Amino acid sequence: MLEHTTEAKRLYKSAAWRRCRTSYIQSVFGLCERCEMPGLIVHHKIYINSSNVNNPSVTLNHDNLEYLCQTCHNNEHFGKVAVVREGLSFDSDGNLVESGSPPM
Repeated sequence: MLEHTTEAKRLYKSAAWRRCRTSYIQSVFGLCERCEMPGLIVHHKIYINSSNVNNPSVTLNHDNLEYLCQTCHNNEHFGKVAVVREGLSFDSDGNLVESGSPPM
């Protein structure tokens, strides 16, 4: 999984990603695809890494995306074990933030 690298930041700040993300969220009506609660994070089924971060067939392909709520996204990456203390969570860019912080 590609976390806080320059390549990842470039991808997630790109106009192409913002357009892809927006159109994908609209296509699933803004709901988490696992629990049907309001979604938050567009998750890549094939995790982004240094080998595929510049490959639009992985990074910008709707077939490789899944819209998830925070809980389902955390379960995907960390299982059901709490990996952060209460009051903290990860935002849509993978940054640790206080729960209830407004999304960027």
